[in-house]
Amino acid sequence: MSFRFKQFYIEDSKCAMKVGTDGVLLGAWAPTNPLTRILDVGTGSGLIARMLMQRFPEAEVEGIDIDEAAVEQARENVKGEGKGDIYLSRLQDWNPGYQYDLIVSNPPYFQNSLKNPDKGRQTARHTDTLSYAELIKHSARLLEEDGVLALILPAESEKEVRGLAAAERLSLTRVTRVYSKENKKPKRVLLAFVKGVSGLEVSGLEEDTLVLEDEKGGRSAAYSKLCQEFYL
Repeated sequence: MSFRFKQFYIEDSKCAMKVGTDGVLLGAWAPTNPLTRILDVGTGSGLIARMLMQRFPEAEVEGIDIDEAAVEQARENVKGEGKGDIYLSRLQDWNPGYQYDLIVSNPPYFQNSLKNPDKGRQTARHTDTLSYAELIKHSARLLEEDGVLALILPAESEKEVRGLAAAERLSLTRVTRVYSKENKKPKRVLLAFVKGVSGLEVSGLEEDTLVLEDEKGGRSAAYSKLCQEFYL
């Protein structure tokens, strides 16, 4: 299936995990510090990598994934755009010889649920191939000092991931809790960590919320504003 955004198209027919709201949110929300090198972990269709190429045209944006078909498709989706490329690799094995200013990931998130019979979707959706602990550890290894790790996760994973990050000298700087509707519990959480500030969270922690739907069931004003450079 092909998804049209303001400046590009994304084809995801070969990808186990399809284009979705989570990826769009992270691609639009990730910090805007001056950036030279960016890594998208578990890039899938290459959506987030392509969004970051649009946002940071001078940066080298790379993506990695363990699904060969997804890598092939992601390469087509970003071909001729910006700097960088998409590579077939596990994060645990990724050693490019340099470090990154920003690492982003919309990682596998089902830890104890029933496995999907589709092997590709199982790999993409479950933490068996990339646990939260491994994601945090290897992201910290690959980040420059003062580099940022930005994640989108299920809301119930926030406490666990914050603890893992603190143990790796990654300090929480921003939290956005995402609600589908105003009267619902948070569905997702966006987290930004900076490397090397201290072993504790920084004093200037920024916390906010994002409600996706308005009263009529359409995109809320805040959601539309966040994604205005991408959604038609």
